[in-house]
Amino acid sequence: MPRQAHLDHVKRIHGYLSKMRHATIKIRTDAPDYSNIPVKLYDWGYSCYADAKEEIPSDAPKPKRKPVTMTLFFDANLCHDLISGKSVTGILHQLNKTPINWHSKLQSTAETATFGSEYVATRTCSEQVIDLCLTLRYLGVPINGPTMVLGDNESVINSAAIPHSKIHKRWVALSYH
Repeated sequence: MPRQAHLDHVKRIHGYLSKMRHATIKIRTDAPDYSNIPVKLYDWGYSCYADAKEEIPSDAPKPKRKPVTMTLFFDANLCHDLISGKSVTGILHQLNKTPINWHSKLQSTAETATFGSEYVATRTCSEQVIDLCLTLRYLGVPINGPTMVLGDNESVINSAAIPHSKIHKRWVALSYH
């Protein structure tokens, strides 16, 4: 049941497309070079995830063609909606260097600190990585190495990536697991 808001969105899309009539979207198939980004590897042997591995479905087709490198960029802005106090999560999905999808949505909880809203965005991004990997595997697309997930809040990334990081809040511990 389309409503007035849907028609307004279609008008905006039509206006954008008519203004950008000569613009193009480039599909880049070359793999990104992340050799200049330092990757810290931690020993997960003493955590509850010591034997964790990606679950590759047994009924997925055999991968064909060139492998793709997945990259996701995520961010959140604190208190985007001034009435409810909720933040917005933004995520950009890339296969090799081509953007394939984006996600921008109001978070379901109101956070009082930047760390909280960024951590919610990190969890959403992690869930989308798992879904995208599974979808690509069922499409027969080989995935090259681990997915690069990039964000701008170092304390959130360290809390999510270091196995011995101290987690003070219960909801952060539940999101972590």
